[in-house]
Amino acid sequence: MKTLVVYYSLSGKDTESVASRIAKELNADIERIDTVTPYPDNYEAAVEQGKKEAESGFCPEIKPLSHDPADYDCIAVGTPTWWYTMAPAVLTFMRQTDFKGKTVIPFQTHAGQPGHAVSDIRKEAKGAMLFSGMRFEVGKLGVITPEKEIQDWIADIKKEVLA
Repeated sequence: MKTLVVYYSLSGKDTESVASRIAKELNADIERIDTVTPYPDNYEAAVEQGKKEAESGFCPEIKPLSHDPADYDCIAVGTPTWWYTMAPAVLTFMRQTDFKGKTVIPFQTHAGQPGHAVSDIRKEAKGAMLFSGMRFEVGKLGVITPEKEIQDWIADIKKEVLA
């Protein structure tokens, strides 16, 4: 099954690290979602803008992807948690993509407050077969979700989706 990992990461740290690991473990292609208009360099300004966008359901314009999701059977979609939901750029991707007949595997990173990002991705993946999502808790030193949970989830994907 041809698999693509698509993710958004403002900092290029935690969510990108998790997405890279998933792509490697699943032998998948990987693609980072980028907004056409970047967020401010000032962290506090970026946080304030992101909060307003996430709470209002705003969909920023995103750059075209180099991988066409239509060419894949399975798409893992990753996001950091922004005010209890997915990052606005991921919402844009979800609304622009036809998931009919595909398998969608949602994942998120969070720093203690997971919110409902995984279920929100699932709701937006209209027409898709949905695999259980994974919530990766992160801290100052990276992912703190127990390694066994991660390995079991990846093994389940290999057995139940990619077999």
